Amino acid sequence: MKKQWNIPVGTKIAYGCGDAACNIVYGMISTLLTLFYTDYAGISPITVGIVMLISRIFDGGSDLCMGFIVDRTRSKWGKTRPWLLWMAVPYAIAAVLLYTVPHTTEMLKGIYIFVTYNLATTVIYTAINVPYGALSTMMTRDSYQQDLLSIFRMIISPFGRIISVTFTMPLVKFFGDDQAAWVKTMAVWAVLAVVLLLVCFVRCKETVEVEKKDKVKISLGRNIKALVTNKYFWCVLGLWSIQVIHMTIVGTDLPYYCKYIFKNDSSMYSILYFLETGIMIVGAMISPYFIKKYGKRNITLAGSILAIVSHLFIFLNPYSFTWMLGVTIIRSIGVSQLSATIFGMLGDVVEYGYWKNGIRQESLIFGGGSLGFKIGTGITSALITGLMSYSGYVTSVNAPVTQPESAINMIVDIYKYGPLIIWVAAVILLLVYKLDKEYPQIMKELAERESGDIVVNDRI
Repeated sequence: MKKQWNIPVGTKIAYGCGDAACNIVYGMISTLLTLFYTDYAGISPITVGIVMLISRIFDGGSDLCMGFIVDRTRSKWGKTRPWLLWMAVPYAIAAVLLYTVPHTTEMLKGIYIFVTYNLATTVIYTAINVPYGALSTMMTRDSYQQDLLSIFRMIISPFGRIISVTFTMPLVKFFGDDQAAWVKTMAVWAVLAVVLLLVCFVRCKETVEVEKKDKVKISLGRNIKALVTNKYFWCVLGLWSIQVIHMTIVGTDLPYYCKYIFKNDSSMYSILYFLETGIMIVGAMISPYFIKKYGKRNITLAGSILAIVSHLFIFLNPYSFTWMLGVTIIRSIGVSQLSATIFGMLGDVVEYGYWKNGIRQESLIFGGGSLGFKIGTGITSALITGLMSYSGYVTSVNAPVTQPESAINMIVDIYKYGPLIIWVAAVILLLVYKLDKEYPQIMKELAERESGDIVVNDRI
């Protein structure tokens, strides 16, 4: 195995731009889209929830299928990188279509959002995000360099959410605070997403090639068996799901919380979301020092415990904006550690699976991880909308309504209990994750193995 040289900072920034582009669009899908559907397009929460839940059935296999497709892609740009170029413009168009819901019957609206939601998430987002995630493992095999790529990704990618989610409501108000305003706002974000994807495509190169001297075509069954028997894949899949479930709970419930509890649906939401995302960026920036000293698993475990302890303070005063501001600051410090380490963990899982089963599954592992990401988003969104519908939430179309006390209580309870449950689950998963300790020996054995029957090219 050749020496792994440092990846230039400019390339790391460009890599982060790819996820920023994804977050500009998907950040809107996982946060404000539900509010748009219920309060601007006039769709009932139960319809939204059913669409998102059924969509997960279609979405469930798309990530794994895309993983197989990417592994078999051959082009002059490599196997992961070209998908950023091919899907950039379709992604932007699909994002705008999400907000062009026709003014018609509830059933036709449901059909329309089902088609456009799956076009944007099941098809096009998958075709970008799976190869994008796997691209990091094709840029270097050095674990620490992959950690740094992950950290740059998590430093830069939240700016996509900050740009779109934080500034969407003010921009919607500026454009007229109606459905057309949402379409115009999304069009702005979609153009920006295309530019960022192209930056990532141009600067990030596939520099690692691992090929057996005697190439053997690996069957679908063997690939699937290797994936499902990779114990650390399941740990990291769960952790990635927890990260996105947290983002979905906060992003989906918080707009309603600010609108109906704090009586301000624009500035207060923007402040809280900007604050949480900003602190996560700072946390990701300082994490390399702690990763090198304590390891990915240990700092993530400490962060998860901090998230639990800090969130418990919400129960003391859930109706105070100032109090929630303080809780958000402390909790975000803990949450930021998982955000900084999750993709580096996935890179380690690739090498672990290669060591254990003799099969490198970059795209398939990241595809499976993306599956957890989208299932977490979809099921959480469906659960939230289902609970709100059960509580008697009243939809509106640009008209003030008075929500029943049961709906107000449900909005509060979702925010109180949701994050607490998932971060307890994160602690449990991290207690069984031991790959940090095993990784150096695994890489040593791989190097010895590769010197015999595998050709490794690393052009960094």
